[in-house]
Amino acid sequence: METLRVLELYSGIGGMHYALKQSGISAQLVAAIDINTTANQVYRHNFPDTPLWNRTIEGISLDEFNNLHFDMILMSPPCQPFTRQCLVKMLTECGYTFQEVMASPTTVGIPNSRLRYFLMAKISTEAICSQSKDFQTSLLPAKIESSVEPAHLSPLQPVSFLTKEEEIEDHVLYKLETTNDAQRKMNQNSDLSVRQIQDFLEPQEKINMDEYLVPSEVLLRYALILDIVKPICRRSICFTKGYGRYVEGTGSVLQCCLETEIESVFKNLDQLSEEEKLQQLLRLKLRYFTPREVANIMGFPESFSFPEQIPTRQRYRLLGNSLNVVVVERLLHQMISKC
Repeated sequence: METLRVLELYSGIGGMHYALKQSGISAQLVAAIDINTTANQVYRHNFPDTPLWNRTIEGISLDEFNNLHFDMILMSPPCQPFTRQCLVKMLTECGYTFQEVMASPTTVGIPNSRLRYFLMAKISTEAICSQSKDFQTSLLPAKIESSVEPAHLSPLQPVSFLTKEEEIEDHVLYKLETTNDAQRKMNQNSDLSVRQIQDFLEPQEKINMDEYLVPSEVLLRYALILDIVKPICRRSICFTKGYGRYVEGTGSVLQCCLETEIESVFKNLDQLSEEEKLQQLLRLKLRYFTPREVANIMGFPESFSFPEQIPTRQRYRLLGNSLNVVVVERLLHQMISKC
């Protein structure tokens, strides 16, 4: 295959760039374009040889675009401007064939629920593979490194929920979860096609625990809505740009004291005084995932790093605005390959 000249719009911290490199496609990045100055610092730190334009795409002339002579555009734009301007209708009118896909990292064996919309388009008479079941199956890794045998059930099968509390054996409902929530988590943790969280964690000795422990005031105020996972879990919720700053729905927290049973901490918690509640919750040693661990879960390679001057909160924000590298890698490979 000839080398493709690729333009990266809304380049962020380089997730698309890494996905292209890992896809095996012969390609040259002719330019990356983004207006976020902090993201551009990170991008330049990791890709010093790629031309980086700190500009809005509206401020780039057609001649400047044409002078790049690109064959492919990779972009991860904000959704609203494109949906409001009828992106799919415009592609059809311009002669593109396209495929829309909803994909999550769990599809490729990564323990993180981050369902996202992807659109692939070709200006060609050659259609993109359009059978969604075959397409999603092709995203699955050829082999999951694990010490256990893979599950017999397909990870793409629909999940069936239990509806009665007594059907969940030995499980104490805690916090604000329903029986369906509990069963969904149990189903996710029993899916052996997905790796365990411990595969993505930094060595304990490299982490400053004081920096990442969930603060006491957060524990007391938000304990009932924290999504708590253990290293052996095969699930976590989407890490958003508000991780470490907001609590609900922004990402999971890690239980570091595995000797403490989580059910024993939350059972009858509402009957305790504030001080007693705090002492109970502190037994779990809950901490935030480090930015490096979030990057690992999002598929960024070990070579990826942040400049030292980027604060932790900004690192979470940039990662939350990024995408899963492995998912995009598989999508790119599928788009380029023949049906």
